[in-house]
Amino acid sequence: MLIFNIVWITWSASEILLSIFVRSGKKDKKGNDKGSLALIWIIIVAAVFSAIIIANNTEIPISSSQIINYIGLSVIVIGMFVRFIAIFTLGRLFTVDVTIRENHLIKKDGIYRIVRHPSYMGSLISFAGFGISLNNWLSLMTLTILIATVFLYRIKIEEKLLIARFGADYLNYKKNTYSLIPWIY
Repeated sequence: MLIFNIVWITWSASEILLSIFVRSGKKDKKGNDKGSLALIWIIIVAAVFSAIIIANNTEIPISSSQIINYIGLSVIVIGMFVRFIAIFTLGRLFTVDVTIRENHLIKKDGIYRIVRHPSYMGSLISFAGFGISLNNWLSLMTLTILIATVFLYRIKIEEKLLIARFGADYLNYKKNTYSLIPWIY
């Protein structure tokens, strides 16, 4: 049980710290978020609590083996790794709120060669891992559907801003990459 708590706390703390410390600055173009950051946090809290309640009150196991819980933890860590690679690759351009930074450019290297929104992809992988670690199909579905829905809403907001800022260059980049899931979407 200790390993579960360590992974869940580390994952949660990293997201809270990002949300507190990696925001747009005074020189950045603001007002583009359209309340989506708050909505994301509301949906995340609701989805996580719902998934835990569901797992504690229904018997819809993904597997009869306890190994599934550890597979879920591994998936959380993989998602965190993907998210942090995306954040570090984007560097100073990454913020938790939707903004255009001074001297902003389209990142097209690293993981961004394949996926336009790898930070959301990594986060979605982690939430799927959390659902798997709860070993409950309904919890897994609740988490992934709710989180994916709010991320897709946020992606539309971001892409509208990026198209307005970069025009044909971003549209061309969009044609040659996947939005969230490589080789699928």
